[in-house]
Amino acid sequence: MSSPSSRRSVIAGGAAAAAGVGFAVTGAMPSLAQSSPGNDTAKPNGKAKGQGIVPFPPLQDDPDGLLALPAGFSYAVVTRAGVSKLDEGQLTPNAHDGTAVFTTGRGRYRLIQNHELKAGSPLGVPHVAGTVYDEGAIDAGGCTVISTDSRGNNLGEFVGISGTSTNCAGGPTPWGTWLTCEETEDRAGKAWSGNGKSGTYAKNHGYVFEVFHDGRHNPKPIKAFGRYAHEALAIDRARKHVFLSEDASGPNGLFYRWTAPEGFEMGANLADRLDDTDGVLAAMQILMPDGSVLPDVAYLTSAQLGLPFPVRWKEVPDRDATTTSVRKQFADGEVTRGKKFEGVWGTDEGAYVVNSFAFSDGDLPADAVPHDGMVWFYNYKKETIQLVAYFPHQKTGASGAAARYDDLTFDGPDNVTVTPWGSLVLAEDGVGASHVLSATPYGPTQAIARNQLNDSEFTGPTFSDDGKVLFVNMQTPGLTFAITGPWEKYLG
Repeated sequence: MSSPSSRRSVIAGGAAAAAGVGFAVTGAMPSLAQSSPGNDTAKPNGKAKGQGIVPFPPLQDDPDGLLALPAGFSYAVVTRAGVSKLDEGQLTPNAHDGTAVFTTGRGRYRLIQNHELKAGSPLGVPHVAGTVYDEGAIDAGGCTVISTDSRGNNLGEFVGISGTSTNCAGGPTPWGTWLTCEETEDRAGKAWSGNGKSGTYAKNHGYVFEVFHDGRHNPKPIKAFGRYAHEALAIDRARKHVFLSEDASGPNGLFYRWTAPEGFEMGANLADRLDDTDGVLAAMQILMPDGSVLPDVAYLTSAQLGLPFPVRWKEVPDRDATTTSVRKQFADGEVTRGKKFEGVWGTDEGAYVVNSFAFSDGDLPADAVPHDGMVWFYNYKKETIQLVAYFPHQKTGASGAAARYDDLTFDGPDNVTVTPWGSLVLAEDGVGASHVLSATPYGPTQAIARNQLNDSEFTGPTFSDDGKVLFVNMQTPGLTFAITGPWEKYLG
């Protein structure tokens, strides 16, 4: 493996050799990065970015103390943990996280929503017959299915899957279902206690499950996708690959690609159609100009914005992590690691993936650069990955974290979605004020909502197909918002 100094030389040399690449972070927000005009590498979706953007108006404080929004925008609360009720009679579970929206006709939608909870949590997802994966995971995570409309009316909510744990994010499928991801590696036999209860997990956790919005249930893990601390995923347009992120440390997590078996086309009921070892699960290797593997994404900085790096994939030896966590099955330098691989969202051309931050000794390999967030774009056809947004490290003080409470300074991007107009929406999970952000690769980043209630992160941003409603959650105390307004004016 290259030494840190030689690695920096290789990276710098590769950047200089990329003709026309001249990107620079514009300092503190509201811009993440800005592209050089006319540079084709700054167009990951094949169209110009950052041109003709109309800035959002400043955020206005909410008299109800929940959600600050720009003038002309409004919100409705769709669900509220512990207050609204499930169709089964129990209260809405807590810890709202990754969410997908599906149009059902007549101006109505269904949301499938994760609840990031371990067993023994207050307001856990109740076990409902036919939905339970692990009978031992009581008051744990899972998904609920919410019926609503463009006004954010609550038209009902029911359990889609239960008995799962720490359901963080996931991804929608082209065939209209949701793949929910468990962000845990807990094994069968592990004891738990909480909320006055105790028990033992009866099954292994750390899998992906398919969830339906039409009342069907199949609480069976898709073991072919591996067992690790899953975060999010995206399926390519050919339905041949799944791209999956891992939020883990000690060592830092990985970005994975699952390749379907020859002749297999993905569709509904994957858990029933795939054997446990079908397909190939592999971890990402970002190749440097000298052919070596980049050990960790934190070695790259704003100087590499827009520079496409070749990607190769290294097969996982034991995807079910029988004795060793998947990420620990690779030696340092064999694959490319990253602190907090988080949100993933697919387009026709590729997939965006987010790294939230890396700024403490435990986050960073030797000689790497602290940062407050990265957004990447992986091109399916070219098999390259490029940095499209970079949050420079801004924290100070002995703890490495100074809270910032303004609408111009952002950090800790987490969940991501692509709007109907091709720009990005990011949910902030950083230090200080939490925002929902509108971001354009190589262009401006703006706050489009602020948590006025507390410092809880936003989760699960997702736009309705018609572009009328942005649904987003405040994880604590567990609120789902439907935000409406002249979106096309600012995002179109």
